Amino acid sequence: MTTVANVLLSGIVGSTAYGLAHAGSDVDRLGVFAVPTVDLHGLRRPKESHVTTAPDRTLHEAAKWCRLALSANPTAMELVWLPEELYEVRTPLGDELVAIRGSFLSAGRVRDAYLGYAVQQFRRLERRGDGSFSADLRKRTAKHARHLKRLCVQGLELYTTGSLTLRVDDPQEFHDFGARVAADPSAAEPLLRHYESAFAEARSVLPQAPDEGPVEAWLHRVRAHFYEPAAQGEPVA
Repeated sequence: MTTVANVLLSGIVGSTAYGLAHAGSDVDRLGVFAVPTVDLHGLRRPKESHVTTAPDRTLHEAAKWCRLALSANPTAMELVWLPEELYEVRTPLGDELVAIRGSFLSAGRVRDAYLGYAVQQFRRLERRGDGSFSADLRKRTAKHARHLKRLCVQGLELYTTGSLTLRVDDPQEFHDFGARVAADPSAAEPLLRHYESAFAEARSVLPQAPDEGPVEAWLHRVRAHFYEPAAQGEPVA
């Protein structure tokens, strides 16, 4: 596995964090790292993401993670709402990022991101027909259905309360829903329609736009922390 320097915050996300993992489930990790500040000053931009498999790990550079979070990307959001025991790397700058997690939130972006991702999952299910497909595809269909339901539940919670609980209350309910949809993908439609109505009728506690000030200030602290001036060469005669 490639070693990535300056990891600020990292933890176990995905099915383990949701409480939906089963024997054989992959363990997914997500994190934020910082490139040395001088690397941002050259002709070529440094790599912004490192993705590996076996183990499954995604690390985003600090600025990229902030852009994803400001768009309410559900996968990025998980990192700053993890249960304490699932964090594997926590630095002072990582703790600061968790502390300002509310600054990334805005009503429209949360609704569009979570409901939008759920609709994408539903479209995948629709394309799979009447359920008469292979066992492996049925398993993937059940997984997509579980995530559709999770995105709806978590998205509405974040939209209405400003807080995100990653671990679901009743994992079996999600597994049962996945099994029903694997047998008949159209079974997902009533749930999606219910949450579309719920979002439309709910009053959000979130602002209309994220508060970018604390985010920008955090990034400035990151850049200052990892700034080492290049060695000065001899003066030109």
